[in-house]
Amino acid sequence: MARQFVKQLGDQDAVDEIFVASGKQLRPNRNGNLYLQVQLSDRSGAINAMLWNANEKLYRSFENGDYVRAEGTSQLYQGAIQMIVTHLTKADASEVREEDFMAINTKHIDLLSVRLGEILRGVEDVPLRSLAEAFLADDEFMRKFTRAPAGVKNHHAYVGGLLEHVVNIMEVALLIAGRYPQLDRNLLLLGIFLHDMGKIDELSYDRGFAYTDEGQLIGHLVIAVSLLEKKIAEAEQLAGEPIPEDLVLQLKHMIVSHHGSYEYGSPKLPMTLEAVALHHLDNLDAKIHSFDQLMRDDPSVDSRWTHYNVNLGRKLYKGDATVRAEGEVT
Repeated sequence: MARQFVKQLGDQDAVDEIFVASGKQLRPNRNGNLYLQVQLSDRSGAINAMLWNANEKLYRSFENGDYVRAEGTSQLYQGAIQMIVTHLTKADASEVREEDFMAINTKHIDLLSVRLGEILRGVEDVPLRSLAEAFLADDEFMRKFTRAPAGVKNHHAYVGGLLEHVVNIMEVALLIAGRYPQLDRNLLLLGIFLHDMGKIDELSYDRGFAYTDEGQLIGHLVIAVSLLEKKIAEAEQLAGEPIPEDLVLQLKHMIVSHHGSYEYGSPKLPMTLEAVALHHLDNLDAKIHSFDQLMRDDPSVDSRWTHYNVNLGRKLYKGDATVRAEGEVT
């Protein structure tokens, strides 16, 4: 029997499938009765789920990151699909197919890793190239960097998502660099590489995705600046000369300003050309990915429009379903 992926669930579908559990919470309703809220995910995405009349024993029967078998019914609620669970148990390891929980296959991750190295080793500025090499030569850093998601649920929320996001932005930067000669191409590429690297420690991603204590208390912007500072000495030794303080300062600025506004968590607004470019390229890739995913996951498969999305304040036009055909998740 074919697996039911999260993205395939529509309104009133019966569900009996294995997922990764995360973000579990035991909450009281208005009457004081307990219910379980948990996020269930697979390689295609995540869905919020509720199980009524829960108890402490059920809550403690599994941990975040465990594989669980959930039985219940999916339903459309305020423009999004959620799941009402009637039965939830920890899954046996023999029932789990690891490929059901990988959004990017290992081969694709390897190709992206090679491309990342090609771009960074093509940086012409020696101090910046030495800095990049210090990161590329760090096996533990690269292991995390190539596995981390770019987010828990908003965009590129899958193993390898951070790597894919970064390489996407780098490729676009290479395309536009010739149109904007006033941009420092080398500095922009390094800023793109470093801007979200704090997510390797902000998030946990061995199975389910969640925030680490460090991620909750500090966040990926501060973590990234700290990682950069630790690598400076290694890079200077590699280059045989100090990295100019102004370059380091501008890289730090690109990291802390890339969200683009105070509202979205940047302690500083972009104040250099490269920081402005990074913010908009980052936002472009995130938005295109997120909107495309919303269209692909929309339960109204026969409609040219998605359901109204409360968070976006609009519907999205999908056009001809035969043109925007959904491919296999790899």
